[in-house]
Amino acid sequence: MSGTSTLPMAAETASKRCGFVAILGAPNAGKSTLLNRLVGAKLAAVSPKPQTTRFRVRGIVLRGAAQIVFVDTPGIFQPRRLLDRAMVKAAWAGAQDADIVLLLVDAETGLTEEVRAIVERSKETGRRLWLALNKIDLVAKPSLLPLAEALNAIAPFEETVMISATAGDGLDRLLDRLAETLPEGPWLFPEDDLSDLPDRLLAAEIVREQVYDQTREEVPYETTVETEAWQEREDGSVAIRCAVVCAKEGQRGILIGKGGQRLKAIGTRARAELERELGRRVHLFLQVQVREGWDEERARLRALGLEP
Repeated sequence: MSGTSTLPMAAETASKRCGFVAILGAPNAGKSTLLNRLVGAKLAAVSPKPQTTRFRVRGIVLRGAAQIVFVDTPGIFQPRRLLDRAMVKAAWAGAQDADIVLLLVDAETGLTEEVRAIVERSKETGRRLWLALNKIDLVAKPSLLPLAEALNAIAPFEETVMISATAGDGLDRLLDRLAETLPEGPWLFPEDDLSDLPDRLLAAEIVREQVYDQTREEVPYETTVETEAWQEREDGSVAIRCAVVCAKEGQRGILIGKGGQRLKAIGTRARAELERELGRRVHLFLQVQVREGWDEERARLRALGLEP
């Protein structure tokens, strides 16, 4: 995926810098929202529901002479299914491979036991730790400093930043500080790349986001989306066929809706989003499949980019 980040770049410096920054945190801390905002494009599915991100998504931002590769990781929670365990494993693997681990904490939720456990384990990665308090626009300002002090008492954070991924507050400072501190070295990706996310996977993610957005509480997280076919057309458009996979027969009717209206609405919104992201006309075809126990199938999880 190529394009230009919407955030301004600092002045060029003589030597190039490049590094990986893993965004780590509890579910619903705002990791995917932050990644999309920093890169200026939709890379990761965003939903008010927890555990939306299922695999590592890389977003690339140029800041002066620095190429910052952000890694959005699944939220860390207590796993139950094989899918859950693979998601948590992917999150910690992303942290282990990074130059800097950016721990994102929901300032509104604060220092929960879940957050405390993540902070404690993050010290075991041996990576440089940074702290970002997110959603600062939703809390009283006097509460931020005590929260930051409590978190810094648990782990040796090199930097603490206050941000709002939704409003954009503090993001320029975050990028500037990262650009200054990442190791010197050549860039790892072409200058106009925004992500290494394949377009087929991007299509599946955008459809999945619409499934979550439009089914609300009616369909639990026993759904996934797979891009089954991708056909380039002579007029420059692309035809994409995706399967919306659910675990139970009862969910199939909910996803399709009366007279097929819900599936049509999911497809309409997803197609519009895809056309914005891909910059061309998209023909999107959706079908619903029932596949019980898909979230326990190792081959299926590997197809999602997860290692069971």
